[in-house]
Amino acid sequence: MLNIILRDIPDVHANLLPITLTRPVADIRSGILTIREKWEHMLPGVYSYLTTDYLSVKYPCIYRPDGDNIIISSHILPTPDMVEAVAALKIGQALMAGDEELARRGTPDEEPTERLQHTEVPTALHHLYDIFRYNDIALEFDFLLLTQSRQSQPISPTNTIIGNPGRVFLEDGASMEGAIVNVNAGPVYIGRDAEVMEGTCIRGGLALCKGSQIKMGAKIYGATTIGPHCKVGGEVANSVFIGYSNKAHDGFLGNSVIGEWCNLGAGCTASNLKNTYGSIKLWSISEERFVRTGLQFCGLIMGDHSKAGINTMFNTATVVGVGVNFYGPGFPRTYLTSFTQGSTAGMHDMDMDAFFDTASKVMARRNIPLTEIDREILITLRQQLLDIS
Repeated sequence: MLNIILRDIPDVHANLLPITLTRPVADIRSGILTIREKWEHMLPGVYSYLTTDYLSVKYPCIYRPDGDNIIISSHILPTPDMVEAVAALKIGQALMAGDEELARRGTPDEEPTERLQHTEVPTALHHLYDIFRYNDIALEFDFLLLTQSRQSQPISPTNTIIGNPGRVFLEDGASMEGAIVNVNAGPVYIGRDAEVMEGTCIRGGLALCKGSQIKMGAKIYGATTIGPHCKVGGEVANSVFIGYSNKAHDGFLGNSVIGEWCNLGAGCTASNLKNTYGSIKLWSISEERFVRTGLQFCGLIMGDHSKAGINTMFNTATVVGVGVNFYGPGFPRTYLTSFTQGSTAGMHDMDMDAFFDTASKVMARRNIPLTEIDREILITLRQQLLDIS
């Protein structure tokens, strides 16, 4: 059995904050699956992570004592040709795409003795906005990976399918009634025990993962991913919900990334386009400055365990850290520091006992405990912020 280590490249991990404040890069959902799940489907083995120190408590690294490890750069999305090339590596060899290392066989701290060039240009997540920018590519790939040679559950005649019905796939226990589904621009995948309520309009691609729900009358534009155990309503376009988060009511969300255990209150809306139609700058947590994206569209980036009250209005390209609670009228700043709460009148430090009490209640609704390891990671993050300030 191959021993496979998904290694976070430090600069990439830093570029993907706040989403990677609480997870390794390989646990980001892109398309239907996380990056780790894609590799696991295509290259069986024993998987572990090589990530930043404080996350290693929850995501440890497993080394083979003989040094025969396949070490994959965790931000790379696999393809069949790439997987074949990675599996064929010998100890001491590395697979490259130009100057970027895709994978190596051996140990992380030993330089490869031979570098092999891979002609295929990989799809990779180097920046926060790549999560939604490349979601159409990832969704198409995952749809084929998961559905080829398999039969969808029957599609109810109450639905209107525009395009090839073979581009709609329902897993066991999935329910979709009275929806209008256009698959000409991308496939639609409805996961196990997920539900699409009546009156929903979908323009693919869409991934609705296990146990998630699209509320009545929602309007969903591709390429959108709604991770497991989410509730989504209103209008959503080209956005990724990592999982376990809710935007259950009306309001617009576009070109956005929402972490786990988040809640957007009724009427919450996030702008994804400047009034000037100009190029967007996005706050970089690692660089502590705004950086140019070259994008015209970018919405809300929200870390885990963050909340927005009813009718919250987010400016274009707003970054919200982990454990933020914003409420009240008016637009917040375009960067809200982790573990703060408040309104436009002012943000102040979050009381951590109250934060953990809320987080425990939220997670218990999905029958998932807030573990001591989770608490340790969040306390470490909070202490790092205090040390910086």
